[in-house]
Amino acid sequence: MQLILPEWVAPVAPGPEVLSGHAIVVDGERILALLPAGQALARYPDAQRLDLPGHLVVPGLVNLHTHAAMTLLRGVGDDLPLQVWLEQRIWPLEGRLMSPEFVFDGSLLACAEMLMGGITCFNDMYFFPEQVAAAAAVLGMRASLGIIVLEFASAYGSGAAEYIRKGLELRDRLRDEPLVSFCLAPHAPYTVSDDSFDRVVRLTGELGLPVHCHLHETAQEIAQSQADNGQRPLARLARLGLLGPELIAVHAVHVDETDLRLLADHGASVAHCPHSNLKLGSGVAPVARMHELGINVGIGTDGAASNNRLDLLGEARTAALLAKGTTGDAATWSAHRTLQAMTLDGARALGLADRIGSIEPGKQADLVAIGLDALETSPLFDPVSHLIYAAGREHVQEVWISGRHVVRKRQLSDTAAAARVSQVVSRCRLWHNRVSEVLPVGM
Repeated sequence: MQLILPEWVAPVAPGPEVLSGHAIVVDGERILALLPAGQALARYPDAQRLDLPGHLVVPGLVNLHTHAAMTLLRGVGDDLPLQVWLEQRIWPLEGRLMSPEFVFDGSLLACAEMLMGGITCFNDMYFFPEQVAAAAAVLGMRASLGIIVLEFASAYGSGAAEYIRKGLELRDRLRDEPLVSFCLAPHAPYTVSDDSFDRVVRLTGELGLPVHCHLHETAQEIAQSQADNGQRPLARLARLGLLGPELIAVHAVHVDETDLRLLADHGASVAHCPHSNLKLGSGVAPVARMHELGINVGIGTDGAASNNRLDLLGEARTAALLAKGTTGDAATWSAHRTLQAMTLDGARALGLADRIGSIEPGKQADLVAIGLDALETSPLFDPVSHLIYAAGREHVQEVWISGRHVVRKRQLSDTAAAARVSQVVSRCRLWHNRVSEVLPVGM
């Protein structure tokens, strides 16, 4: 049993309060209690004690959208619009480099980066998801794996039918892994046929899995859908029966009031990826309006090829500032609202809110301790405000996943895992050379 005694706790639920002088009691994988420190010390005198003065403890951060393996493509397509980025950089590279080794190395690199920034759970969409699972297991991270669906062939398979078959087989194999869950992951309306979407609808009805899909990311996507289908993408998905509480609409930048009402009326969620949307010139998602309509909004980093940083605290700060700047309302998307978006609301979208996302008795002990006693975070008047507007991932000091203390004093606790990460870092030069063979310098 562990007693974690920080200066502040932001449990996120049942409300936005910040507790001081409290202890989090962890028994095995779960949170046993959250109560005043004096009571905890008296009730559990033999528990292992960790005092964290100057620290704020929050629930583990949930990265609602990423492509972990794409860390190996970090920086290869900067300053390009989405379609050029995809067609002239990403797809040619994936066509030549895609392999189990590529996905494992890229995913392990991503997992280490995310974990050190307080991300304890990530929602992934990529080829060879078994390799993503293996990388997450090395670091003890919680992963939601995408059963990808798209029509074109790759080194992973021949197309949608084979991708779905392989994904379902992997789900069966990993059924008993407590840190692994699954999403159906149709890539986007412009890469998935009506027949494949119909299959996704049937499967989510049978299995109850979330559906993770890029939607309304660019103006070009909307125009193409109207030309090809006579409908905007969300209207097409509504016709196909895909809109519902299971849907996670990734990006949702180019949405009008009708689109927003569709999302709200069907109880769908949105994965807001502000840095990727800005960097690709896609635009800004109207998350303040989404919040007004009751749409559940979580936060994602997207992949390192379109963002360059898997930094959810950085995303959160930008999300809050964009919401204020685009509406002219400084009160919208408060610090507490933003913290909830990157914890409990992300967990809700993944169907994991009964397990993670808040610091409540009975939930899994996914926790992050952020040091707020540094020069750049002093003086301190509101710890949650400082978390969003002043602190960064470099202030993450301690991380627990399912009660296991995986980061201690900004170091990976597991020396074997740290060694595996170092090996991958040393192989990055080899991947750099292989990328250069496909895309010569200056292209």
